[in-house]
Amino acid sequence: MILPSDDPWSAHGGTAAGAGLSSGHLVGRERELADVHGWLGDSDGPRLVLVRGRRGVGRTVFLHAVTERLRAEGVFVRAVGCVPGDDARPFLLALRLVMALEERRNAGAVRAAGRGDGAAMAALLRTALARTASVVVIDDIQHADADSLALLGGIDFAEVPSGVRLVASAVGRGEAARPRRGVRTMVLPRLAPDETTAMVARRLAATPDTGLARRVRDLTHGLPGAVDALLTAWTRQGAIGVTDGHAFVGVRTPTPVLPDGDRHLRALAALGEPCRTVAGALSILWPLGARAVELIAASAGLSADEVRAAVRELVDAEVVEGLPGPNSAKAQGGWTFAVPLVAHAVRERLGPLERSRLSATAVETLWADADEADTSSGLRQPTTALLGDVDAMAYRADRIAEAGTLVERDRAARELTAAAERLHSDAEGRGMLRWCRAAGHLVERPADRVPALQRYAVAAYFAGDFATARTIAESILRNRPDIVDPLELQEIATLLTAATANDLDWAALSRLATPRWWDELRLPVAAAATGRALALCLLARWHEALDLLAQTEPAWDTDVRARANPTCFRDAAELALGRPERFRRSLAIPEAPHIGPDHAYTLTVTKFDELLNGGDLQAAETLLAAQGLTPELLPRSGRFLWHHLRGEWDDALDPSRWMLANKQFHTPAVDKYLIPARTAAILLARGRVTSARRVIDSVRVPGEGPPEHSLDAAEAEVLRTLGDPAGAERSLRRGLAAADAHDQVAGTDELWSSLTELLAREGRTAEAAACLDRLERVSVQMGTGRARLTYLLASARLRRQDGDLREAVELARSRGQPFETAVTLVAASDAGTGPPTLLRVAYDLFGQCGAALERFHTRVAMRTAGITVPGRRQATVESEQLLATLIAEGLTNRHISTVLRLTEDAVANRLSRLFARTGLRSRTEVVTAVLTDHRARGLTLDA
Repeated sequence: MILPSDDPWSAHGGTAAGAGLSSGHLVGRERELADVHGWLGDSDGPRLVLVRGRRGVGRTVFLHAVTERLRAEGVFVRAVGCVPGDDARPFLLALRLVMALEERRNAGAVRAAGRGDGAAMAALLRTALARTASVVVIDDIQHADADSLALLGGIDFAEVPSGVRLVASAVGRGEAARPRRGVRTMVLPRLAPDETTAMVARRLAATPDTGLARRVRDLTHGLPGAVDALLTAWTRQGAIGVTDGHAFVGVRTPTPVLPDGDRHLRALAALGEPCRTVAGALSILWPLGARAVELIAASAGLSADEVRAAVRELVDAEVVEGLPGPNSAKAQGGWTFAVPLVAHAVRERLGPLERSRLSATAVETLWADADEADTSSGLRQPTTALLGDVDAMAYRADRIAEAGTLVERDRAARELTAAAERLHSDAEGRGMLRWCRAAGHLVERPADRVPALQRYAVAAYFAGDFATARTIAESILRNRPDIVDPLELQEIATLLTAATANDLDWAALSRLATPRWWDELRLPVAAAATGRALALCLLARWHEALDLLAQTEPAWDTDVRARANPTCFRDAAELALGRPERFRRSLAIPEAPHIGPDHAYTLTVTKFDELLNGGDLQAAETLLAAQGLTPELLPRSGRFLWHHLRGEWDDALDPSRWMLANKQFHTPAVDKYLIPARTAAILLARGRVTSARRVIDSVRVPGEGPPEHSLDAAEAEVLRTLGDPAGAERSLRRGLAAADAHDQVAGTDELWSSLTELLAREGRTAEAAACLDRLERVSVQMGTGRARLTYLLASARLRRQDGDLREAVELARSRGQPFETAVTLVAASDAGTGPPTLLRVAYDLFGQCGAALERFHTRVAMRTAGITVPGRRQATVESEQLLATLIAEGLTNRHISTVLRLTEDAVANRLSRLFARTGLRSRTEVVTAVLTDHRARGLTLDA
C-alpha cells in the first residue's frame, strides 16, 4: 500500500490517488461532442439525436457534456431520466416528455397515462412537440416503457418544429437501426489507447506510469465505465500512489474483483441461468475457441444447444462478443468477454473446486491436442489459436496451476517450471510466482521439491516479494540442507541475506551478521560464511566482513563458483575502505563463463552500479559492452544511475519515481542510499528544493541500517541553497562521522569537498585546509576521476591556483558528464581561469540536463560578464517557470530570494510580472497551475 505519509514527493503533488480522483470530465469525445453540438445548432438539423454505445461507454457523461455546453450558451435544457422498472409503467416516458416540453404539470396527460389511453397520449405528445421550443435530454431510454417508445417511433421527426430537440441515450450500438427522417444516431466507440491513458491521467490528476497505463488498457479495452470501476477499486484499496505528479500502482497489486453492483455484473445477473453458469465456464475456457461449447456442456450437464443459446444471450447483452474463425470471417471462432475486467470478476466468483475442475478440463484438452500434434504432421490449428504464443503458454500454465492435483502431477510440474523459466512475470508480478508455487506443491519427492521451492524463492526475489523469498530460503536452510548441493546452499544463503536487506528489515539483517544465527543451522562453512559476510557488508561492517572471509577462505576458495560471491563481497569491502585494487582487477569478470548467465549478469550489474557510484561512466559502459549487455537490460537502479551521469535526467527520474514509490531503492553498490541522494540532487538543481528534502527524509532509518552519508551530503546542499550554512555543516560532519565509524573512505570525497568549500566561504581557512588535506588523501586512495576532480575544484577555490582549475576543466571534459562538466566550467569562469565563453557552454549543458536553477544562476553570471544570453523570450519563460516551481515548493519570498540570490524586492517584482503575464491572481493559483497538467511549462507561452 502506498500512503500519503510515505510519499517522498508530497510537497510537489504527492498524494494517495483517491485524493485527486476526479470524474465527469469528457476525454476522447471531442469530435463526437462537436458533431452533436453542430446538429443541435443547425436549424435544418435532426430533431431527435440518439446517442448509442455499449454498456459503460460513457453515454451519461456524454449527455451531461452536451447539456452543459448548451446551457453555457444560454439554451434552456430539460433532463429526463429513465431507470430500471420504468418499463412496467405504461406511457410514463411520454407523460414526462409532455410535462418537460410544456414546463408544467399537465393534468390531462396524467389522466390519459393513468387509464392507458394511447390515442390521447399520442395527441398530447404531438401537441407539446409542435407548440414549444425546448431541448429535452433523455438518458437511458432503453429502460422506458414499450408504449412510450411506440409513440415516439410513430412520430415523423422531420415534421417537428426546429425549436424542439430531443437528445436520448440508449445501450447498444444500433448498427441495424433503419434510417429515419429527422433522426441522427451517434455511436460512441471505445476509447483509443492514448485516450484511455489521457482518461486515467484526468481521473487521477497525475500522469500514469507505463505499467499502470498498460494494465488499465489491457483490463478495460478502452471502456470508460470499466476504467472508472478499476481506478475506484484500486483507490479504495490504497493501491495507487501519486508521486511527483506521476501515478503508480503498487508492486504485485492484484486485479480487483468488481462488486455485485457493477453494471456489467448486474446485466449478467439479470440473464439468470443457464447464462451465469455458461459465463463462469467461459471465463476459464474461452481461449479454447468454439470447442468450449462442448466442454461447457459436458461440465455443466447442459446440452450443446442450451450452451449455444446461452452464449447468444450473452452476446446480445454485450457481456461477451464473438470472434471470427481462423480461416473464415463467417465461421465462429469462439467468444471472449467484452471487458477482461468483467471476465476476471466472473472467474473469481467461481468456487475454488469449480475453478480447479474447469481448469483441469482445459489442461486435459490442451495436453491431448499436444500429444496428437506430436504424432501428426503438425498442420493442425493450435487449440489456443485465439491467443499469441506467449499468452497461450501463460494460459496453459495458469490452468495447470489452478487444476493442481486434478491433472498428472509430474507433467504439470515440468510444464510449470518450463513456463516460469521462459516467461517473465506478468504485470501483477504474480504469474511466475504462481507457477513456481504450484510446481512446489505438485512435486512430491523431497529431492525434487526443494529445488522447486528454491526456484520459487528466486522468482519471488526478482518480483520484489522479498518476504516470500526470505521465508522459503530460511525454510530450506533450516529444514532440508541435507539434500541441497553445497554450492546451491551458498546461493540460498546469499538470497536470504539479500532479501532481508531489500525488505528493509535491519534488525533481522543484524541477526544474520552474527555467528550464532548461522551456527544453529549446521550448514557447510562456505554457505554460512557467504551469507554472514554479505550481511556484514550490507551493514557496512567492512573489517568484520574481511576478517570472516579471510578466516574461512579455505572453505570457500575451492572452485570458481564457490568463490564468486565471497570474492565479490571482499572486493567491495576493500573498495569501501579505500583499497580499490582488487575491485579494478575484478572488472574483467574472468569467472563469467563458468558461473552461468544469471550469476554473471548479477555480478556485472553489481560492478556496473559500483562504477557509477564512483562516477566512472566510461568504465561502466566499457564493462557493459564487454559482457554483451545494453543499458535497456539493466535493473532500474542501473538505468537511473546511467541516465543521471549522462545528463538524461527526465529518463533517470522515471525509474527513480518507481523505486522510491515502492521502497525498492537500494542498489548493489557500497552506497545503499545512492538512488535517493542522486534523485534529490536532480530535484534541487531543478528548483525542487522542498521535494529534494522530502526525498531525503523519507528514506532515512534513524539508528538502523547502513551509513547514510550520501543522504547527508545531499541534505547539506539543500541547506546551503536555502542559506543555512550552519545546518549544512552539521549534516556534512554527521555524514563524515558515520563514515569514520565504519572506516569507510569510498563516497566521502563529496562530503570533504563540500565542507572545504563551506568553511572557505566563511573565512575559516585553517579548518578548510585540514579538510582539503583529508580530501587529497581520499583522492589518492580511491584513484578515481571523480575524486580527483572534486579535489581539484576544492583546492582551486581555497588556494586560488589556476593550474588546478585548468586540470579540472580538462579532466571534466574528458569524462563526458554534462552536469559535472558544466559545474567545472562555471567554477573556472568564476575564478577567471578560462574565457567567459565557458559560461555559454555551461549554460547549454545545464539546459541539456534540465537543471533550471543552475541555468538561472549561469544566466545571471553571463549577463554580469556581458555575454548575450541566447533566446531572450525562452530565458524569460524559463525564469518564470522556475519562479512558479519555487512557489509551488512552498517557499516564501525570503527563501526564494536566497535560492535565486536576489533581493526580496526583486522577487516581488518578478512575481508581479508573472501574475500579469499569465493572468494568475495569487500564489495559490500558481501552485494549482504547477500541480496540474499546466505544470510550469505552459505558464507564459500564451501570454
